[in-house]
Amino acid sequence: MADPSPTQESTSAVSPTAIMQIKNLELRAKIVVEGFMSGLHRSPYHGFSVEFTDYRQYSIGDDLRYLDWKLYAKQDRYYIKRFEDETNLRCYLLVDMSHSMGFGSGTYSKLEYAKTMAASLAWFLNRQRDAVGLVTFGDQIVDMIPPRYRAGHLRRLMLTLENSTSGKSTDLSAPLEQIAQTVSKRGLVVLISDLLAPVESFVKNLNYLRTRGHEVVILRTLDPTEIEFEFDKASLFRDLETGREIYVDPQSAVADYRKRFAEHEAAIKEICDQIGVDFFTISTDQPIEVALLELIQSRASSGRSVKRATQVRGAQ
Repeated sequence: MADPSPTQESTSAVSPTAIMQIKNLELRAKIVVEGFMSGLHRSPYHGFSVEFTDYRQYSIGDDLRYLDWKLYAKQDRYYIKRFEDETNLRCYLLVDMSHSMGFGSGTYSKLEYAKTMAASLAWFLNRQRDAVGLVTFGDQIVDMIPPRYRAGHLRRLMLTLENSTSGKSTDLSAPLEQIAQTVSKRGLVVLISDLLAPVESFVKNLNYLRTRGHEVVILRTLDPTEIEFEFDKASLFRDLETGREIYVDPQSAVADYRKRFAEHEAAIKEICDQIGVDFFTISTDQPIEVALLELIQSRASSGRSVKRATQVRGAQ
């Protein structure tokens, strides 16, 4: 499938600034998903509809009536349509609530964007009758709601997201380890975080999740200024997690910042490629629908073989 982008007709292209003006998180999610679904039916992804939930790769013995020949023509691979009554997806949404997520160069923070993205994903999956759970965390796990699909569960999840407060530092290992140790049934784990932490602090548990058969999708959420370091005046910068302050001249710091940023992202991508984790970077100035497109792309291309832990550098 083609790489989705926020400029494609398949999104409703509602600006995140407009969405964030809606106070109620649940209403935001509903508007995002309904607009997304409406655009989806008019797009090259029109096969995803209320008739079925997603695709999976063809296995010997599958009913050939459900092969999607159009998708085969695009990807040269066989995919089977998977209908609602066949789907028993269990999904955990892991949302980073650390202080670094509180940064925002505009009218809303990364955290507010991440909450809206998680709420929209939850609404979308619930609409497909999938079981959705939630883990919020900072320096430790704040809230943990097991995946359910029943009356009232989505409302509880929305209220938890809306009322969750930020933690201090970022500890990505704690929620990943908790999921890996407590979830026996295979499922989908979606991590929403800025990943502003050493790669070594979370690679081991990412790898452990994969070796246990879980699908993992990372939606790295960043402010546009963090990606490009769009500062033109010397300023006093304060670390949101440690409180440390440092005076920075952008002219002298920009090259080193961009180099370190690129190296950190390259290290994350390398690990994700090695262990079969789907990794996407989403800027907070992009429509929320981008996250839904990334999730669909990830689900449609699932079926990778799980690699052994010994294959991953630094995962020991």
